[in-house]
Amino acid sequence: MIRMFALVALSVLVAACTAPTPEDELRDLGAFSLGHNIVVAPKVQTVPGSRAVAPEEWVDLLTNEVAARFSRYEGAQLYHFGISVEGFFVAPGGVPLVLSPKSVLALKVTVWDDAQNKKLNAEPRTFTVFETTSGESFLLGSGNTRTREEQMKGLARNAVREIEIWMAEQHLENGWFDPQDQPASGAPAEAQTPAPVGQ
Repeated sequence: MIRMFALVALSVLVAACTAPTPEDELRDLGAFSLGHNIVVAPKVQTVPGSRAVAPEEWVDLLTNEVAARFSRYEGAQLYHFGISVEGFFVAPGGVPLVLSPKSVLALKVTVWDDAQNKKLNAEPRTFTVFETTSGESFLLGSGNTRTREEQMKGLARNAVREIEIWMAEQHLENGWFDPQDQPASGAPAEAQTPAPVGQ
């Protein structure tokens, strides 16, 4: 996997710039409401040459970004995230136009339906995302124009945005987050805690 990330990270000279999506754009997620937001990084791999990032830094950052984006949805049904950080490359400073690698982050994501206590996706969905580039960072490399924290936040926000887009597609195509029959009486059941990603 490290070899794969290294090749991807060094593809900056042929990668297109990614236009940012407006931060306040809400998508159709049906009856979705955020329940548990579990991010883990037990086996995260670092591409050689990356700026150093501790696993717990990714856990904290992604937990906050998921909460910020998905707490905006106020549906009537709870869904949970199980997210595993798989690998990353946070670009260091390099020689502009000669060695200006592009930062990349890989995650695996499972979405759980609380009411039915089951996974919506049988196998974790893998996301591999790049940081968004500007004209300056594309030419000079983000390692020369951004701090480590700025690079990490850009990767995390792009990853969470891609997860949101995927979920909206699943809602449209496969009925994820469609309203379900509610219990006839009594208080809602306590939210179930999803198993770790991959189980």
